[in-house]
Amino acid sequence: MNMKYYIGVDLGGTNIVAGVVDEKYNILSKASTKTKTPRPGEEICKDIVAVVMQATVASGISISDIQSIGIGTPGIANSDDGIIEYSCNLGFYNFDMVKTMREMTDVPVFIENDANAAAYGEYLAGSAKNARDAVCITLGTGVGGGIIIDGKIYSGFNFAGAELGHTVIDPNGPECTCGRKGCFEVFSSATGLIRMTKEAVELSPDCLMAKMSREEGKVSGKLSFQAMREGCPVAKEVCERYIRYLALGITNMINIFQPNVLCIGGGVCNEGDALLNPVKEIVKRDIYTRNSEKNTEIVIASLGNDAGIIGAAFLGLNKRK
Repeated sequence: MNMKYYIGVDLGGTNIVAGVVDEKYNILSKASTKTKTPRPGEEICKDIVAVVMQATVASGISISDIQSIGIGTPGIANSDDGIIEYSCNLGFYNFDMVKTMREMTDVPVFIENDANAAAYGEYLAGSAKNARDAVCITLGTGVGGGIIIDGKIYSGFNFAGAELGHTVIDPNGPECTCGRKGCFEVFSSATGLIRMTKEAVELSPDCLMAKMSREEGKVSGKLSFQAMREGCPVAKEVCERYIRYLALGITNMINIFQPNVLCIGGGVCNEGDALLNPVKEIVKRDIYTRNSEKNTEIVIASLGNDAGIIGAAFLGLNKRK
C-alpha cells in the first residue's frame, strides 16, 4: 500500500510553518517564513503556498502526492465555509482563505482555529492519544484551549468555541484583553506569571528573585521557579499562587467536560513535576468527582510546536468524522 501524505500549516502572527506529514503522523520536512502582518490575505496565501512547496520538495515527494492541506489559524475559523471570520492577530475580517488557496493549488484545503488544531494533534499523536474525549490547554501569551469530544474537534455552532482562557476565575482580578476581569488567562498564562513576578519584585526589591531579575536584565516566565528552587520565599509564594489559579481553572474544565485526558502545554510546562504535581494534588482535592474511581488524567503536552502542524494536516479527517 502506498503511503499517504498531508500538509499541515501553522499560520501564526509571527511565522508561517508548513510540514509534510505521513499517515503515521511523522513530520518528514518543514519550511517556514515570516508572516509580516498586517498585509492582504492574498499575499499571505502566496507565502503559504511557497512554504508548502518548499516543504514538499524537501521531503522528496511531489505536490500531486499530497492528499490535503490543513491550516491552523488564530481567530474564528469557519471550517464549514472556509472563511476566517475574524482574526485580530492577522488583521482578517471575513477572509475566504480556502477559496483563495484553492485558486493557487489543486489540493483540497481545510482551516481550523490554531488551538483546536494543536489539540487535535495531541489527540492523534501526542499526550492525548487514545483518549475519546480530551481538553488541551496551552499556557502562552494567553491561555489557548482546544476540545476533542468523541474524537472530533468541538468548535461550537459559530466556530468560536473552546475559548477556555476567557472563563472568569476571579471577578475582582486584573482586566483581561477581552474586556472582562479575572479571566483564567490573566492568571495562568505565561504573561500572567510574569506580571505576578514583577509585582512581587517591586514589593520585595531585596529578595533573591529581585536580585536575579536585575542580573538577567528582565523578568521571564521561568524566573520565579528558578528563584524558588534556590530558596527564595517570595518566589515560592508567587509559584504557589500561580499554581493555585492554574489548578482552579483546570478543575473547572474537568468539572464541565470530564475528559479522559486534560493536556497542558506551553513553555511554563518545562518546569515539569514542580508544576504538575502540586496542580494534580489541588485538582484531586477539589474536583466534583474526587470520590470516583475514574478521573481525568492530567498530562503535559508532548508534541510542542509540532502539535499544530500534525493536527492541521489531518483536518480533512476531522471533517469526515
